[in-house]
Amino acid sequence: MKLLKRIAKITVIAIVTAIGIVLAAISIASYKYNTIVKATPNNRTDNFSPGQLGKYVNTFIGTGGFPYWVCGFNFPGATVPFGMVRLSPETMSFFNNTKDFSTSGYYYGDNKILGFSHTRLAGTGATDGGHFLFTPTTTPIDKIDFHSDYSHKFSHKNETAFPGYYRVALKKEAIVAELTTTVRSGLHRYSFTKEGNRNLLIHITNTTGNHRAKEGFANILPKNNEIEGLVRTFGSFASRFGGVQVFFVAKFDQPFSDYGIWDGQTLDKKGLSKKSDSLKIYLGFAQDIINAKVGISHVSIENARLNLETEAGHFNFAEILQMAKDKWERKLALIKIEGGTPEDKKVFYSALYRSFQMPTIFNDVNGEYKGFDKKIHQAKDFNYYTDLSLWDTFRTVHPLFNLIAKNEQRDMLVSLVEMSKQGGSLPRWPSGYGYSNSMLGSPADMVIAESYLKGIHNFDIHLAYKKMRQVALEPIPKDSSAAGREEINGYLTYGYCPTEFGDEAVSKTLEYAWADHSISLLAKELQLPEDQALFESHSKFYKNVWNPDTQYFQSRYKDGRFVEKFKPLQLTYTDWDDEYTKDYTEGSALQWRWAVPYDMDGLVSLFKDKDYFVDELNNFFAKADPKMATWTPGSYYWHGNEPDIHAAYLFNAVDRPDLTQKWVRWILDNKYDNSYVGIDGNDDAGTLSAWYIFSSLGFYPIAGTDIYQLGAPLFKNAVLQMGEHQLTIGTENYDPSNIYVKKILLNSKPLDRTWIKHKEIANGGQLTFIMAKEPHYLINQQSSKSTL
Repeated sequence: MKLLKRIAKITVIAIVTAIGIVLAAISIASYKYNTIVKATPNNRTDNFSPGQLGKYVNTFIGTGGFPYWVCGFNFPGATVPFGMVRLSPETMSFFNNTKDFSTSGYYYGDNKILGFSHTRLAGTGATDGGHFLFTPTTTPIDKIDFHSDYSHKFSHKNETAFPGYYRVALKKEAIVAELTTTVRSGLHRYSFTKEGNRNLLIHITNTTGNHRAKEGFANILPKNNEIEGLVRTFGSFASRFGGVQVFFVAKFDQPFSDYGIWDGQTLDKKGLSKKSDSLKIYLGFAQDIINAKVGISHVSIENARLNLETEAGHFNFAEILQMAKDKWERKLALIKIEGGTPEDKKVFYSALYRSFQMPTIFNDVNGEYKGFDKKIHQAKDFNYYTDLSLWDTFRTVHPLFNLIAKNEQRDMLVSLVEMSKQGGSLPRWPSGYGYSNSMLGSPADMVIAESYLKGIHNFDIHLAYKKMRQVALEPIPKDSSAAGREEINGYLTYGYCPTEFGDEAVSKTLEYAWADHSISLLAKELQLPEDQALFESHSKFYKNVWNPDTQYFQSRYKDGRFVEKFKPLQLTYTDWDDEYTKDYTEGSALQWRWAVPYDMDGLVSLFKDKDYFVDELNNFFAKADPKMATWTPGSYYWHGNEPDIHAAYLFNAVDRPDLTQKWVRWILDNKYDNSYVGIDGNDDAGTLSAWYIFSSLGFYPIAGTDIYQLGAPLFKNAVLQMGEHQLTIGTENYDPSNIYVKKILLNSKPLDRTWIKHKEIANGGQLTFIMAKEPHYLINQQSSKSTL
């Protein structure tokens, strides 16, 4: 018995000790993390400062958040609008020395920099890029372990960034790194401020997130002060179409005092050329300041050199930086605002900045690009774009481009049509030169239809329509690598996607119906009445998954029975066995309950009555977590979840615009700020940023249509430059506490409805909101009709 008591005592002591150790480790890690994130970057140096509007941009918004999965996955590095090159630091965690905490390569909670790479996606959940990582060091070459990542400790207080520029001082080795870019090239400047070695390590086969790389090639050209090479990488998306090949040429402003190549096994000092799946170059220099210009291409080394010479040429760092700043100033000046707090202004222009980071210009300066058929094509009268996060961006980003960036939007439409020619079908989430098939539905339908309805006609709409119609009415062609609409036969046969035929059946039914609505609007515009009627009928298929007993969209078997296991608050993220959420995408049934923005009246009609709809929708927001980017999004309104981000505007359909105004302002106030967290989850290529732009201006697009729902502006005045036309948004009785709208005037005439059509503002005009402290109802049953 004494032995058992002794064992029990020892066991208790061991458990208590283990718990104490764990708690101590957590406490230390928490203290360390808080020390890192409390340091604040700058936005100007003694030599360089941002432009007049660029000074309001915080490039660090959305680069952090704890836990890391709620991060916006943005990056603070240098780029220009839609740049092929996004030159930014890659960081390593102090927790476990990994570099995969952020899909963009940079996580604000990290305290080590690995170097500076040229490519990445912006704000997405996919890890692709990280090509050609440059790392400055004073460590002698024979002291470097080439098997491992080289890293520098850094502090945010030693970082400086604004649109087009990034700088960091690496204190321990007394190195200052500065970056700027053109569309297809990156410029590096490294200043070594102490005596010693001046080396650059260039990781040819680097990838963000430690993805696979192969076919690395490097060639050192000492006589020209150049290096060149290529690699094929297999990131989250690129791995789905055989990897993406990237070529580069780097030109330096001085000779190499030393050089060599490491091929994953051995270091070849004075080696000039190598091929390997693991490849690094080292270069030594004699001077204190090293300038490097790096051009990239997805076609060839020759094109990378042409891109570099054409865009960077004989320009120096300061001149290239000024050009980058000017490009950003022109984009930021497309919307000018007055009023709001200084923090509101910073959040606004930071959001506008992020809205223009993707998609990616993919053609070289000579027009050549690699298409979805893996062949080289020529873009003659357009820029070819890829990396279109359509399932996200069709909701807010492309509607924004339809207003203030029509030329770029037209080129994106041409690019989508070219992809359908080369790959067989319109893409859902094209990346690089292939289909990623990420997410669900056919969002290209909404993007194309909406753009055409809003007046962008100079692209092949007839081929686009043919491709849209094909995917909507039949399985994907055998010669296409696109996903198309999975379970399309079941959808057409039963009027919904039966749960037996695949996952995400409810979400797919709702998304397909939305796309069909957009196709019906386009068919009407193209004078195809039979198609219009057909797709209009299909757009009502969402009603077939509505369970009147539960008052939710719910999955059904092919025999019509609803699936019995149903928990409307269950999140897909915590339903490990998909027992209750197999037929929903990224969220709860409650969050998908509102996913019919294009037919608001039809949606409302499914509920018991209007009062019940109002109560349920209001409850959806009232029970939402007001904190930003929390551990779990919860089952109620989640601003980081695309299917419900329009939900606040649904109150307009039931004559309660006051509740739209209330909850939109609640989102603006609670789900955005000027911090390293800054947004409520992944920015998804600017989707949440563009939401802020629209909602703070007082109107919101119903994607795939020509309708905008009206809210209430955050700012006193705003002017949108829409090509040759200007839309002015003004207020009367403006005060930050006056969040409600008493009356709305369009070109001085009162509106008796809570929506407008694009044609009413296409040629500019004046939209005036008369503000009030208390709610006012706009009740007119006929004119507030919201069926589009």
